[in-house]
Amino acid sequence: MIFSSIEFLLLFLPIFLLCYRLSPDKIKNVVLLAGSLIFYALGEPRYLALLMVSILVNYITALHLEQSARQKGKDKRQKKSKYEKRRRRLFFAAIIGNIGILIFFKAVSGEAELPLGISFYTFQMLSYLIDVYRGEQRRETSFVRLATYVTMFPQLISGPIVSYGEVRDSLQRRKFSAETLEEGMKVFTVGLTFKVLLADRLGLLWHDVQVTGFESISTPLAWLAAIAYSMKIYFDFYGYSLMAVGLGRVLGFELPENFRMPYMARSVRDFYRRWHITLGRWFCRYVYIPLGGNRMGELRTVCNLLAVWMLTAIWHGGTANFLIWGMLLWLLIVFERQLSALGFDRIFQKGPLKVIPHLYLWIVIPVTWVCFAVGDVSQLQIYLGRMFGTVEAVSVGAGDWAKALQNYRYLLGIGVIACTPVLQKGYKRWKDNIFCKLILVTLFWLCVWRLQVEGQNPFMYFRF
Repeated sequence: MIFSSIEFLLLFLPIFLLCYRLSPDKIKNVVLLAGSLIFYALGEPRYLALLMVSILVNYITALHLEQSARQKGKDKRQKKSKYEKRRRRLFFAAIIGNIGILIFFKAVSGEAELPLGISFYTFQMLSYLIDVYRGEQRRETSFVRLATYVTMFPQLISGPIVSYGEVRDSLQRRKFSAETLEEGMKVFTVGLTFKVLLADRLGLLWHDVQVTGFESISTPLAWLAAIAYSMKIYFDFYGYSLMAVGLGRVLGFELPENFRMPYMARSVRDFYRRWHITLGRWFCRYVYIPLGGNRMGELRTVCNLLAVWMLTAIWHGGTANFLIWGMLLWLLIVFERQLSALGFDRIFQKGPLKVIPHLYLWIVIPVTWVCFAVGDVSQLQIYLGRMFGTVEAVSVGAGDWAKALQNYRYLLGIGVIACTPVLQKGYKRWKDNIFCKLILVTLFWLCVWRLQVEGQNPFMYFRF
């Protein structure tokens, strides 16, 4: 089951919210856990047991990690006591077990067979274990609270990746009211609109190009489709993240921001500080900084960035195109670091030259997204060759790009505007206005109508 489906919008969500509203505060976690397990089972019943066993094993492991830490404190003089050794062995066994299961499904089962949300809930459990092991987070004694944290349906399938400390207090006490319901559903509707009315529609241009064949498209159409795909993946994932944040707010949780106007960035480095923020934060905190970050010289920093982007590519998928995508981004980031060290970035901070970094971003990011999207390396070579005119075209339709632009110009125009802060600022200013509320209600039912007519379209990160 996905958020942008008739079953979720008109059946599951209303029934669940009614049960959640009527339940006493003491059992709201039980209701949320039960609802989340039903939500997961409706989409992936065969892997529900895997999810619950994983939570149980990690719950028990975290209890022993903290217990061993307390025993260690009784004998501070023995730095490598048997308690510390046992604690370390247990910790590494848990890390290897969690990562091993993820690698198994990524490498052996393939994308079509991946358990729903395994990349996201595995990273959440890893963050919980690491924080407990480091002593940065107290272990959770309640299995229900920990299971609710991991399985919470707003963020279970595609994030955002939430650390336990961000929701610990809310799991113990939170508020569900008409105000939180209204505020959350507003955010949810904005995300639903981005997904159904923008991402799904823009995706049709990319689909048209795939059907035509990459050899048979002109260079302008190749660029136009790449830009359309860049906006599709943004509004798809950003839309999901907004829906997750909105549902979390309805339930009394403040889930973290996952996107911050990435297409307004001035470099690839800045882009990925704004894109999928919670994943970048995870790799920074648990990989980049432990490796030394940028504290041990430029060469070591470049190597640390390489490790992060290699792992990021593998997290997204094991096929060659993801590795190409990750390595291209790493090279661009390293290149930008060297230019920044030489002071080139200061040249483009004032006057008419300020627009150049934005143009640069809108050129390189679509190229990287093509590497992300095209799984067949030979087809990827053809597409990139058509973008840069190095591969000869076959039977290109006259004016194909003009026809595509004619058909999609309004969607592309709205997409460009939605990539800027204009709509966000307008929403923040007018969200409590009655006319804005009426617009949101209209958009909600327009999305429902679209889904009823055309059917649901899974999120691009549905099986990561």
